[in-house]
Amino acid sequence: MKIEKLSNEIDIKAELKRLGVDDGGIAILASKATMHIIYINELHVGAANILKQDALSIGADLAVPRGTVVAAKPKVDCILIANTKQLRTLAKKELAQPLGLRELALLLKEVTKTQKPESVEIMGVLNANDDSFYAGSRLNENSAVGVIEQMIEQGAEIIDIGAVSSRPNASFVSIEEELSRIEPILALIKERKFYERVKLSCDSYEPQVIQKALESGFSIVNDITGLQNDEVCRLCASYNATAVIMHMRGTPQTMQKKPEYENVLCEVYDFLRQRVQKAESFGVQDIVLDVGIGFGKTLQNNLTLLKNLEHFLRLGKPLLVGASRKSMIDKISPSIVEQRLGGTLALHLEAARNGASILRVHDVSEHVQAIKVFKALQTVGH
Repeated sequence: MKIEKLSNEIDIKAELKRLGVDDGGIAILASKATMHIIYINELHVGAANILKQDALSIGADLAVPRGTVVAAKPKVDCILIANTKQLRTLAKKELAQPLGLRELALLLKEVTKTQKPESVEIMGVLNANDDSFYAGSRLNENSAVGVIEQMIEQGAEIIDIGAVSSRPNASFVSIEEELSRIEPILALIKERKFYERVKLSCDSYEPQVIQKALESGFSIVNDITGLQNDEVCRLCASYNATAVIMHMRGTPQTMQKKPEYENVLCEVYDFLRQRVQKAESFGVQDIVLDVGIGFGKTLQNNLTLLKNLEHFLRLGKPLLVGASRKSMIDKISPSIVEQRLGGTLALHLEAARNGASILRVHDVSEHVQAIKVFKALQTVGH
């Protein structure tokens, strides 16, 4: 007899199928193999004691502070540790319980329904300006066609084109200036019909610019203000465009001036949830969410968001992450922009592991290769 310790990261469903388990058994066993760690804020202490006992009764557990059993404090934070099958059972149990446990049951039910995406799309970045933080992403009318062709050949599924830098402390650019930068490139894109070969994303929050891009074959609106402008919502709905809703604290000119959060996961989640509701009220059907790495966040905020991307899958929308060559890498490993490819790949592969569907990148071919290797590792058995 021999035993093999398998990785928790293997494709458990594929492994069970290889073993010859029937389909019903695969579903049951896979739900037992997926563990969830859920942080619960300010739960009524009585509810915590009920939940603790219910969790233990089915083989799960609830970590609570000292003094919870004697109700030393009226509310407590706690951590629930359970697999998918146990979460489903708990959700049913707590529906009939008082003290806020019914609300919690509905939230647990949401968690059991979330699934990580099976594929990851690469979105190449092009900037029609001369003040983007990374010179390698800048282009003009003369170089646009060649760069777009190259990105398509390298495997980009989406190309994101903007004419205004959103880096910290970026200079303000008028609508007239933004249009003058991007209109020649839009004309070339329309003439060459690039929209037939790759999905095109407009990185702007100005309705005039967005409308011209949509008229030129663009199908995605990447709005760093998170659809703050109602007119952008109307444009996305009328052109049936995908809206990328991003979280940003402040503006590019102010966002990195001592950003503070009581709970970055909850605050970013609430913002995105509210903006999804707004977009849907205007009739926007396709929505992608971006937690806004580097946009009004500290290094710890950024790392927390990347590590806990699964939290945002509860909103039922694909997630986009863009950490490409950003200064957070320099804070971890001092480096200039041109030296941050290694750090970028590490951050983006972690994002893919935790639920990202789209990676916004400056280096297309390197990311295409990295994702292929990443996916091969995910599907390997033993």
